[in-house]
Amino acid sequence: MKIHEYQGKEILKKYSVAVPKGEVAFTIDEAVKTAEQIGGSMWVVKAQIHAGGRGKGGGVKLARSFEEVRERAGEILGMRLVTHQTGPEGRIVRRILVEQGMNIARELYVGITLDRQRAQNVVMVSTEGGMEIEKVAAETPEKILREPIDPAFGLQQFQARSLCIRLGLTNDILKNGVKFLMALYKAYEASDASLAEINPLVITQEGHVIALDAKINFDDNALFRHPEYENLRDIDEEDPLEVEASASNLNYIKLDGNVGCMVNGAGLAMATMDIIKLAGGMPANFLDVGGGASADTVEAGFKIILKDENVKAILINIFGGIVRCDRVAFGVVEAAKKVDVQIPIVIRLAGTNAELAAEILRNSGLKFLVARNLKEAAQKVTRAIAA
Repeated sequence: MKIHEYQGKEILKKYSVAVPKGEVAFTIDEAVKTAEQIGGSMWVVKAQIHAGGRGKGGGVKLARSFEEVRERAGEILGMRLVTHQTGPEGRIVRRILVEQGMNIARELYVGITLDRQRAQNVVMVSTEGGMEIEKVAAETPEKILREPIDPAFGLQQFQARSLCIRLGLTNDILKNGVKFLMALYKAYEASDASLAEINPLVITQEGHVIALDAKINFDDNALFRHPEYENLRDIDEEDPLEVEASASNLNYIKLDGNVGCMVNGAGLAMATMDIIKLAGGMPANFLDVGGGASADTVEAGFKIILKDENVKAILINIFGGIVRCDRVAFGVVEAAKKVDVQIPIVIRLAGTNAELAAEILRNSGLKFLVARNLKEAAQKVTRAIAA
């Protein structure tokens, strides 16, 4: 689950992570009022969308008077902001963050996430703050310093100190840097985050260490421990089909291809998408209906796939273990009868009650392309699109 920058900073403040003074605004008047409350002579007006690269797209602007705050807010609110992470369609800006300006001396990077190979959290820092970290990793990976964290002990003072020294921090700034890293790691663990990224982390002329930006993603599997985070969700920033899928407890991610996929099990879904590409096709989505899918769940997933106008054919690949193949077949038939299906549907069912499922499909009166194995299914669905 993703949240906005201003929401992430509110969470960080609870754990004593230093962030600039700022408030979210939904209107131009609110933006000016916020600047007046913050005080000072310089403010930053920042678009709030779930994507990076906002500055390059014109979504982050300085203002040196209340009138400029009004102008900048008017320019950003309602704009279609296009960045390297939004794609060419961009995102409509519906809210902005107004913050105090900073006297920046240095820009650094810090991120915390899970290193799956080590099965440990890892703290990453770099002197290349403000740049796209993916670009730094690709072009100058030696500039990203990593510190794996033992889950039994968490981030230790000596580790935070070592990272800060390697960043070139000294004296009081070194102390502030250690304090910042320790607080950030505490916030990351306590909030069950999957990512805490501060880019840039700034050193001010006054020697303060402050999170100028904040990207916090939550681990969806831990959200049951944090019911208060449900209010942080902004469905305007999510794909409408993904929002609809989540309401039916479906794991759905929209992709750019034209082959709709319905599979039970994340691993099988990944393998299905791989073999579709191997056969010359492009998956239009990841859809895992789950191990205990009911006919209603399958029907809901089927309808969501069909709402994607890019889908030219559908591949249903089900291994009947916990969920029986006949239950899936029944759900597919019911959905196909309710929705006007004008595209080919290839079905591969194996496992529990596969023969009964095949009989249900044969007697449905609908035209399904049945495959005996996954390779044949991928070949049939790509040929059906080309036909």
